[in-house]
Amino acid sequence: MGKMVQWSWGPALIGAASAVAATTLISAKPKDPTFHLISINLTSFKLNIPVLDAELILTVHVSNPNIVPIQYSSTTMSIFYKGSLLGSAQVEAGSQPPHSCQLIRLPARLQGLELAHHAASFIADVARREMVLDATVDIAGTAKVLWWDHKFKVHVDSRVTVDPVFFEVIDQDIKSEVEVLA
Repeated sequence: MGKMVQWSWGPALIGAASAVAATTLISAKPKDPTFHLISINLTSFKLNIPVLDAELILTVHVSNPNIVPIQYSSTTMSIFYKGSLLGSAQVEAGSQPPHSCQLIRLPARLQGLELAHHAASFIADVARREMVLDATVDIAGTAKVLWWDHKFKVHVDSRVTVDPVFFEVIDQDIKSEVEVLA
């Protein structure tokens, strides 16, 4: 008849645990990160008659709800007023651990020439102390699952209402969407 095979629980348990871990990590659906604008700080204000330029620091709270760490490359956020490009903010390359939150500071530059094109709207916004800004950014990066790097892209659309006199955040609606790339 056949040869007797000796059964060993050690390799069987290691194999089962590895299979469960790999299945969990691979099937874990990526979750969208969250972004929340905490503050806007004016760092420079230049009057170039008839327009003014401003430099700001945007402090953003970022949350990574995923079970893996991420690394992302540098990019530029576009800031719009009344549909016109008003300025941009630089997002430096970085990383974030799993299930974590961090504050990032984004240097931004706003060009007053675009505000001059919308002078009547801007003056009305200042008078009622409520200005709506839109921003978009695409962030590319990788998430490391076991020994594989999975590429992803996060698209963020923001609509932020600020007080243009004191640069306080009044309201915000920020939506992000993750796309895992093949």
